[in-house]
Amino acid sequence: MKRILDCRASDFARMTKTELFEAIAGSEGRTIACETIGALQPMLGDITNAEFAAAMGADILLLNMFDVQNPVIRGLPKTEPMVVVSRLKELTGRPIGINLEPVEQVLSSEDPEENMWAMTPGRKATLANAQRAADMGVNMILLTGNPGVGVTNDAIVQTLTLYKKELGDRLLLAAGKMHASGILSEGAEKIITKEDIRAFARAGADIILLPAPGTVPGLTMEYVRELVCFAHSLGCLTITAIGTSQEGADTATIRQIALMCKMTGTDIHHLGDAGYGGMALPENIQAYSVAVRGIRHTYHRMACSVNR
Repeated sequence: MKRILDCRASDFARMTKTELFEAIAGSEGRTIACETIGALQPMLGDITNAEFAAAMGADILLLNMFDVQNPVIRGLPKTEPMVVVSRLKELTGRPIGINLEPVEQVLSSEDPEENMWAMTPGRKATLANAQRAADMGVNMILLTGNPGVGVTNDAIVQTLTLYKKELGDRLLLAAGKMHASGILSEGAEKIITKEDIRAFARAGADIILLPAPGTVPGLTMEYVRELVCFAHSLGCLTITAIGTSQEGADTATIRQIALMCKMTGTDIHHLGDAGYGGMALPENIQAYSVAVRGIRHTYHRMACSVNR
């Protein structure tokens, strides 16, 4: 199997779940995943943020706040709802993941005028929404929570168990939180523990998400490295995620976080969607990529045509 470093659009188009898993693992910590919000105004106006992130070196595109019942990706040519994901794949040549949120009780305002993270029915981690996402062509579902939404690790475990049974052979299942998601009792080092990782793995997670070192209080490189090693011992891959707006920091900070994540042994490096809003700063995507895999692999990903 090719490493993801060497994969082109035609490779991604025919990959199975297992082949994508192996392509990530084979790249030895040099996979870049970028989160974008399609419902916000794109940074380039008439070009989707997903296309922009792909052009700057992202290997995997993760759609945040993507409502599978009412999919909106601004900048995308007019497209029928059920083919939005496949159309985005055609334009970017990348695997697509989405966030779904196992919300037990919404903790923040549900008025979109007051709260940009206000929950909508198509973002909830129901089985129907996950099945619809799989039918749309999504390659990965990440069970996580946006700020203040109220997602607990127990809810993630329950949802994983259901998804693994019903959809486990169709797409990658990832799980974890980038921050406390409004659950203060699961803040700092309690955002994710070895017990949580063991529970996620047993419930069917292929990939464990952890906050990147230096992005939430108390999470050092040494602590995250211990968790990454534990996840690997259970046969899972890992994502270290920048989900606290530092994807909009200066490039020196991004490089520092990137190298700390590299030292943890993580498989996938994630940059969130909060540059100016909707995606990471483009220069930070490129700087992060260069830090963890050098200019050759970064420019190869940036330059490779979607027609290859």
